[in-house]
Amino acid sequence: MTTSGFLGIPEEYLWIVVLGFIIAFVLAFGIGANDVANSFGTSVGSKVLTLKQACILATIFETAGAVLLGAKVSETIRKGIIDTDYYVELNNNGTSTTGSQLLMIGQLSSLSGTCIWLLVATFFRVPVSGTHSIVGATVGFALVANAQTGVDWARLGLIVASWFISPLLSGGISIALFYFIKVFILTKPDALEPGLRFLPLIYSVTIAINVFSTVYEGPESLYFHVIPLWGAILASFGVGIICSILVKLVLIPWQRKRIIAELRDNPPEESVADAPSEAGSSVALSSHSDSTTQQRKAKYKPIESAEDEEPIQSEQQQGAKGAKLIIKARRRSLTDPSRLEFLLGCKF
Repeated sequence: MTTSGFLGIPEEYLWIVVLGFIIAFVLAFGIGANDVANSFGTSVGSKVLTLKQACILATIFETAGAVLLGAKVSETIRKGIIDTDYYVELNNNGTSTTGSQLLMIGQLSSLSGTCIWLLVATFFRVPVSGTHSIVGATVGFALVANAQTGVDWARLGLIVASWFISPLLSGGISIALFYFIKVFILTKPDALEPGLRFLPLIYSVTIAINVFSTVYEGPESLYFHVIPLWGAILASFGVGIICSILVKLVLIPWQRKRIIAELRDNPPEESVADAPSEAGSSVALSSHSDSTTQQRKAKYKPIESAEDEEPIQSEQQQGAKGAKLIIKARRRSLTDPSRLEFLLGCKF
């Protein structure tokens, strides 16, 4: 057996390492193209983030997640699905080096199959799981190579069970969170302020859970394994509290100003669902609207001279008042621009 000068890798295996690196790089491209939609699809769809912002954040945080939390999952993929000791025994039994070669070529085949499937699925815009793909490919190679021998069926059963438990668990958590938001925020007459008040809690809990997972399950290469459980809990609570304070002092004022500006620049429009379906109701609503508009015109006369001006409020007070009135107008279907002009004292 000859040895090349590259990291002491046997020369007959060097081509597998090089080809495996290339395929792994293309596989990472496919994972980024498909799996990143799981993390940022809803944020981009709801216009919380632009596509460019989502790509930048994905580049940063998916890389950080792979470094900080990917070690244990990689270890499971490497030796938790198939029994690598079985292939070592093939070498020890004097059957040449077919055990090592078989394992390396089999894992290379798993990478190739997963890579092709992810690229094809992405081309047809089908969201698939990279984890499911690599697990299935690994089991497939093991079955072809050694039938049922060498597969850790107990561990595989737990992995497959998680595929069914995860949607149920995440669905239950999603139902609970949405019900909480609906009761305490969305059903309020003015949903803006309750929503802003709950932001520190939502951010702090989210960050605390992520910090706990990172500290408690982090890779041994970064010495996270020396941190005890109480240290991970303390670190997560501390970071969560700091995050809550920063959101309260920095994010909420900026977000309030941003939302008020958007509401003032984009007044609500009448939706089809709010429009009366019957002609009689439409006529009655129209006459009532005209009557109400005339009453408001008499009450809120346009300012014609400086003598008639009332004390000018600050821009922040005007913006907050205008945003609240717009939200109330949305809830009561006060969508006539002339009515909003008299309500807000401004021209659209």
